[in-house]
Amino acid sequence: MFAQTFTDWEWCLVDDCSTRPEVLTALADIAADPRVRLLHRETNGGIVAASNDALAAASGEFIGLLDHDDALVPTALADVMAVLDSDLGAEVDYLYTDEAHVLADGRESAHFLKPDWSPERFRSSMYTCHLSVLRHTVLREIGGFRVGFNGSQDHDLILRATETIAATGRRVFHLPALTYHWRNISSSVSRASASLLRAIDNGRQAVQEQCDRLGIAANVVHGPVAGCYRVVRRLPDDLAVTVVVPTRLEPAASRPFRLAAECTLRALQTTRASARLVVAYPADTPAELLALLDDCADDGAGDRWLRVPVEGPWTLANAIDRALLMYPADAAVTVAPGMVPRSDVTADWLEALVGLATSPGAGVVGSLIADRNDVVLHAGWDIPNYRFYELEGLRVATSTSGNDLLIERECSQVTLAAAAVSMQHWREFRHLASGGFDDAGRRLSQALLDSGARTLWTPYSRFDRVVATDS
Repeated sequence: MFAQTFTDWEWCLVDDCSTRPEVLTALADIAADPRVRLLHRETNGGIVAASNDALAAASGEFIGLLDHDDALVPTALADVMAVLDSDLGAEVDYLYTDEAHVLADGRESAHFLKPDWSPERFRSSMYTCHLSVLRHTVLREIGGFRVGFNGSQDHDLILRATETIAATGRRVFHLPALTYHWRNISSSVSRASASLLRAIDNGRQAVQEQCDRLGIAANVVHGPVAGCYRVVRRLPDDLAVTVVVPTRLEPAASRPFRLAAECTLRALQTTRASARLVVAYPADTPAELLALLDDCADDGAGDRWLRVPVEGPWTLANAIDRALLMYPADAAVTVAPGMVPRSDVTADWLEALVGLATSPGAGVVGSLIADRNDVVLHAGWDIPNYRFYELEGLRVATSTSGNDLLIERECSQVTLAAAAVSMQHWREFRHLASGGFDDAGRRLSQALLDSGARTLWTPYSRFDRVVATDS
């Protein structure tokens, strides 16, 4: 703190009944500076009690959260105050920065260059972490840190704070600057094996309670890696879903007379009673191609796929429109011919897509698309202000600093090759779904994003591209 180029700060330190004399000596030395407020607790209360004591002692307009074993770069507070003192800063109630992970000897081992505010990602992972700076009045309003969330007290605090900020129309701001050094020290509470499992489950409970507060019907479970969570949404039994595979059948015009959509129609199925499976095709399709379609769309015990011929010029929008006109739904799922759902690894792929697409504030939702060698072909495009964002070409489930391939999160655009959108949004923006699945998805995603909706991506709906085709 004493190395900060911005000097108008206050440092609140709480001694939670330390029994080590060298700690008490160090605290006394630090407290010689009048900007340091040192408090000594009479009983050991743990990190939540100590943090709340520090909040009660603080007098600043903004509160920065700093772990006892980490460090700020010398310009950290100056960088933060440059934003908060600007015209934009008047609207900001929560600001977070990028961070560097450093070894015990001071060498930087990794940089976490974070995306802009992403509430779905935040439910999946406490990614904002450090440095976090919050307006003091917001912390007072929500009552500070909560007992029972030790180890994940910051996650719970910011979940509640951002709810309040969103409700009042205020702003969360990402400052893309490496202001914080998160030191990899074995004694850290967040890394100590004895408390890690308890902290992770406290984080899961914090996310579950947010879902309950916001009326999100879901069960929060642990994700694929420690500290990540999955929000498993519960869909009403009567929520109608139409799954549309639009296909022109043109690959069948050449030998060996097989449809590009064949693998999709044979593999795609769902046990959801309120879901209809629809294949849309040009009305002038030759009889011999229709025979091929009938063969692969029939499960042998009756028609599994409903057929919808599309009159007039063939476009993706017209095909989906015609299917939804014949079979209205609350949500539409689009699947490109040649895409096969990996029900073996994402058994509830349909529920994952539709659950997100019908959640408050959602726009269009895209799936994880890979090839048969587990190479990622699509994981959402263009996360705003997220530097070095490149996921295509990685292996499925590759670990990144932001766990990007492991969690549900916001992005800018997705392809319609395996996606879901609510009927309301489709009706409003369907005119943009021209061109192939990728182009239509980009335009639809951007229009919904511009309207204030969130474009989302989920790894819990995986498709493999078996045949390459666009429409």
